Amino acid sequence: MSYRFLTARSLLASSTILAAAAFGLATPAAAQDSETAAEAASGQLPSIIVTANRREENLQDVAVSADILDQGRIDNIFAAAADTTALAGSVPGLNVESSNGRVAPRFYIRGLGNTDFDLAASQPVSVIMDDVVLENVTLKSFPIFDVERIEVLRGPQGTLFGRNTPAGIVKIDTVKPSQETDIRMGLSAGEYGTISLNGAVGGAIVDDILAFRVSTQLQRRSDWIDNGFTGQEDVLGGYTDFAIRGQLLLTPGDNTDILAQVQFRDLDGSSTFFRANVLGPTNELNGNYDRDTVFYDAGGGNRADYQQWGSTLNISHDFGGATFTSITSYYESQGSSRGDVDGGNLVTGPGFIPFPSDTQDSIDLWQFTQEVRLASNTDGPLTWQVGAFYFESDFDVTTVGFTFPPPVTVNHTNEAWAVFGQASYQLTDAVRLTGGLRYTDDEKNFIVVSGAAPQPVSVQDDQLDWDVSLFVDLSDDFSVYAKVADAFRGPTIQGRDVAFFNPPSVAQSENIMSYEAGFKTELADRRVRLNGSVFYYTVDDPQFTAVGGTGNLVQLINANEGEAFGFELDSAFQITPNFEISLGVAYADTQINDTALEVGTCAQCTVTDPTRTIAGPFGPVVFAAVDGNPFPNAPKWSGDLTAQYTLPIGDNDEFFIFTDWTYLGETNFLLYESVEFNADSRIEGGLRVGYRGNDGEYEIAVFARNITDEDNVLGVVDFNNNTAFVNEPRVIGVSLGFNY
Repeated sequence: MSYRFLTARSLLASSTILAAAAFGLATPAAAQDSETAAEAASGQLPSIIVTANRREENLQDVAVSADILDQGRIDNIFAAAADTTALAGSVPGLNVESSNGRVAPRFYIRGLGNTDFDLAASQPVSVIMDDVVLENVTLKSFPIFDVERIEVLRGPQGTLFGRNTPAGIVKIDTVKPSQETDIRMGLSAGEYGTISLNGAVGGAIVDDILAFRVSTQLQRRSDWIDNGFTGQEDVLGGYTDFAIRGQLLLTPGDNTDILAQVQFRDLDGSSTFFRANVLGPTNELNGNYDRDTVFYDAGGGNRADYQQWGSTLNISHDFGGATFTSITSYYESQGSSRGDVDGGNLVTGPGFIPFPSDTQDSIDLWQFTQEVRLASNTDGPLTWQVGAFYFESDFDVTTVGFTFPPPVTVNHTNEAWAVFGQASYQLTDAVRLTGGLRYTDDEKNFIVVSGAAPQPVSVQDDQLDWDVSLFVDLSDDFSVYAKVADAFRGPTIQGRDVAFFNPPSVAQSENIMSYEAGFKTELADRRVRLNGSVFYYTVDDPQFTAVGGTGNLVQLINANEGEAFGFELDSAFQITPNFEISLGVAYADTQINDTALEVGTCAQCTVTDPTRTIAGPFGPVVFAAVDGNPFPNAPKWSGDLTAQYTLPIGDNDEFFIFTDWTYLGETNFLLYESVEFNADSRIEGGLRVGYRGNDGEYEIAVFARNITDEDNVLGVVDFNNNTAFVNEPRVIGVSLGFNY
């Protein structure tokens, strides 16, 4: 048998929304416009607006599988000062996790993602904030606050958005300036010294010409984790995360808008807390696990310190019949995270590492993007848009590994450009055909700045992506669609292993071909909404990462093929004008198809794949054949449930109760399968109960996140001692909010 093998080896994110953000400032009633308020008064579900086609449209009229998180839902997700990973499971088919604390989250949609923990990692899910792609993993962690909505677009979005979207997009739209005065403030306090202070102020500077908005957020938690190795109590786990955004909107005439935005973040906190030997002999957390204690002999306190800032200039002009848009952005990210990656000196268990595995990675990055678009804005049967996009980034990554290798700094540069277009034609009153094309040229270069010096590496690829969809209105309330899409993720260079005396690894482009069909319907006078889709896709040369193993390496690989099929169902029910339930469920069956691919495994775990053994730099290395295995971090089942009930009190006040629950099914964390390194089904819930007064001008509430205090494994490190990291603890708190 021929074979290929590799020695194998996260005031953020989340945040409360200024607009009442996670701690009760804003209320759905206060945030509604007149149309939505009328819908609510009539007992109908509110309309959902999406921008999947770079223009505002009703979700029910768009050939895309999408779910939207509005202000109220986002407020609750981040009520305990969580980070971006709190989005995991909030949309069926979406998973988010990180092994770098409150930075460098990893996103997965329909099972497709990347477990690479390097700061240069590439992902097939794009995060876009205010029409700007946040390409680097550290930028993807920029705090989510003062947000109007989050759209999760499932499936390839390569035509209009580009930049590595074969799995989908997480699209974040912040609240923009307006001429109306808007003042919001919120304060919450909870267990573990959790405090969140947020606020926003905006309004007119010059009537009808110039408006502003300033929003800010401060999240803080005290140290709450003991170090059992040193005997110190409450010395780890704290953080201070501050973010601020300023915006100016200039409207010099009826046809021109100029929006300037600047935002900044300063994080001083903790990286991920790895816990040694907490798995085995099964995949359940064993007696070595104690949420409040770790046993660190290294890691320097597992510190994470980051500063990020970005600026965007968005100019649009209506020429009459077509709108021209220019979006220019510049972002920077500097910082480092350090950790005791083997989970510390806890000898009890099957594995032991005879040296402190203290690793620090840091980044110094800038990113520039420029996009121009020209889009029709008439009401005829034909709508169209064309555009061009330019992307450039340059960053250094420095790795300090363990106690024996010297620090190594590597440099990555990336330059890409694209031209694109999309047209949609209303063939009949009931049938609409849409098609798009995008040509992309993507080039990456890698050099070693200091340390061991292998030869420079360069990769380049150019691809033509396309998609076509057919949307049919079978009635006023029921539509069906079909979509075929082709997209790619450019080649990637992984250089972290240079710090451990190994050459960089390279993965060539991955190409996805996706087939999707779905339906969209609203029933019972728009008191019931049911949207569903089925999908099948294949990925040629999918990019995966072989992580850890006895050799403790991180190497990019291309499998021969990946394959997946499944479905999504999103539903909402307006039981009464004051009682609403939403329920979503997704199924994704993923599989690696490569009879020749083998990856290194851990030394102490129980591998269930076919294996063989060869000599390695740290001793014998067991290789596992991964053909037929699921994608890493790709649970087959996922779902979410929300319920909200309000009880009017008088004409202007109300009592409310809101609960939300997420579910992620059984999950294999690595490319190979073992008894220990997978998770059983995981469920987490939240609750918020409170009182809103004077049409939502003020609110007082109590909240709980992870209300049942679940201990869920979110990820593992397969470096010979069954290390894992877990979810956030239960946090119960109170909040006050003011909205004027």
